[in-house]
Order: sequence, then C-alpha cells, then structure tokens
Amino acid sequence: MVTDIETFQEALTATGLPPVRSSRHDRRRFQAGVMSRSLGPLKIVTLVTPEGRCFRDARSSRGVDEELWQIELMVRGNARVEQGRAAVDLGPSDLALVDPARPVRFASTDAEHVSILVPRHQLRLRPGDATRLAGIRIKGDSGPGALVSSLARQLGRSPGGFRAGQAERSAAAVIELISVMLEAQLDHGAGPSSDQVLRDGIVGYIEARLSRRELTPAVLAAAHHISVRRLHKLFEDQPESVAALIRRRRLERCRTDLLYGDRTVTAVAARWGFADPAYFSRLFKATYGHTPAALKSSHRARDVNAPAPRRGEDGGHRHPKGDHGTVDPGHECHPDQNV
Repeated sequence: MVTDIETFQEALTATGLPPVRSSRHDRRRFQAGVMSRSLGPLKIVTLVTPEGRCFRDARSSRGVDEELWQIELMVRGNARVEQGRAAVDLGPSDLALVDPARPVRFASTDAEHVSILVPRHQLRLRPGDATRLAGIRIKGDSGPGALVSSLARQLGRSPGGFRAGQAERSAAAVIELISVMLEAQLDHGAGPSSDQVLRDGIVGYIEARLSRRELTPAVLAAAHHISVRRLHKLFEDQPESVAALIRRRRLERCRTDLLYGDRTVTAVAARWGFADPAYFSRLFKATYGHTPAALKSSHRARDVNAPAPRRGEDGGHRHPKGDHGTVDPGHECHPDQNV
C-alpha cells in the first residue's frame, strides 16, 4: 500500500491512466494501492482509494487521452462522477463511461474500482453517443452490464497467463461486450425501431456468411428484399458503412487465422472472401500496420523463442510492497473500397 499522495499519483501516472489531482484527502491517514496490467490494446487498472475527492482539469489533458475511452467499474464503496453538466452516482458493480480527454471530478468513499482504457477506434461510438451516455449509471447486476461488470472485476484481480495472440483475441471479446453494453444502454427505455431490427438482422446475416465471396451490398439487399440504396441508408448513421463492416470483420477473422492456424496467407485470404492476395495484403497492412506474412512470421518466432512463464507471472506488474503496489507503465484500422 502507498501512504502518501505524491507517491500514489506517481504510481497512477506510471499506469497510463489520465492524470488527476487530489483536492480533499486526509494526508495523515492516506492509504491507497494501484495495480495495472495490459490485455492486448486494453489497459486495466485496479485502484484502492481512501475517502476523498480528485479532479482532472484542462491543464491536465494530454493528447494521448483523446485516443481513449475509460470504463469505470465500482467493486466496493460508492462514488460520484461529474463530467460537463452530467453527474452519475455509482455503487458496487455499477459502471460508467468517462471521456479521458475532458475535465472530470471524482468523489468517493473508501473504495475499490477498476478502470479499463479502450482505444476509441475500437469501440466505434457514433457522434453524440458519448454525450448521451455521460452521467448515466450502467447497472452491473443484469443484462450486458452484469457480464462486463463481472469480467472487469476478474480482469482486475486474476493472473493473466496470456500469450500475445491470446491476449489480442481476449481483448477483442472484452471490447465487443463493452460495445454491446453501451448499445443496450443507448437503447434503454425505447423499443427498437423497425430500421434497427432490420439492421440487426442484416448484421447477423453478414456474420453467418463472412466466408462467402459473393457477400456484397447487392446480395445483402436482395436477401432482405430491399434496394441497395435503402441498405446504404440503414447504415448511414452507423460508425461504418455496410461494406466497411464486412471488410473489417473479414480482416479480423483473417488475423485470427494467421495467428493460430497453419494455413498460408493466400489460403486464409481465400477462406474469408478475398480473391486477390495482393489486394488482401495491401488492405491488411493499411489496417494493421504490417503485412499478413510479417504477422505470421513474427508470431511463429515468438512461439519458438518465448520463455516458460515464471511462477506468479501474470502479465501485469505488482509493487513489491503488497497486492496493490505501484506499477510499471504499461493499435489498428482503415481504407474504404468496395467489398
């Protein structure tokens, strides 16, 4: 445990969490702890904090914070989070979305909470969604919120033991669950519109047929008895066009196969609907920053050279003073051609 505010703030900075300033803590009785670990592109930070208040103002903002969303989970205790004109009161298992790039105020009892930092481009929130979610308590005792709440609690406490590729896949699953939770919160209180029902059906159809090379907007429209123009309009206010959605999901499937399968790059591309290996390689590099062949060879090299995990090694960092000590400090996207 850390017994002075300055050391604790240094530990927070080391985790990569957006910086905060203390505004009301009893320095004589201060005790806090922090533990951090990474899971693929995610940063997961568990905090044990005394009763008090802290804040982040415009002077504390960093450019890197504009690339993140912060999911807050209360494990123990109660907290109030104020951002802009919105305020949310959280109890055990509750969650909230925080924008790390904007000023915020926190006030809490003695508490334990988990912060998950997620790359913005991976959550794909639509313009205005964050504003609608600000100040909303996401209940962690039912529905998608319960899944995320339980998972975040385990991620904050349990040892990792993930290899690089496993961490990436697990992070993708966590991000997908968070996306589902936020979408459910946005839809809360209103029944789904006919457009939403139709769009959800189209997305499900796409997921079930990603390997089919003929999966095009024209084929999708015909399968759902609508025009191509109507199909594109359905996705007009979504984070991605229908073509971009198909392309992204295919690339994600290809990436997983390259990391864990024995197929050649050409075979993987063909399996997921990419007929032209050269086009696939260019698209993959534009999205992930490296070619499919480079990913496959680097992953093979890691598997060959990786040392056996030491006992107690958990993929994170713990302070030698105890279970919640300070920490060592602790990713891909793009073009828009037709599928």
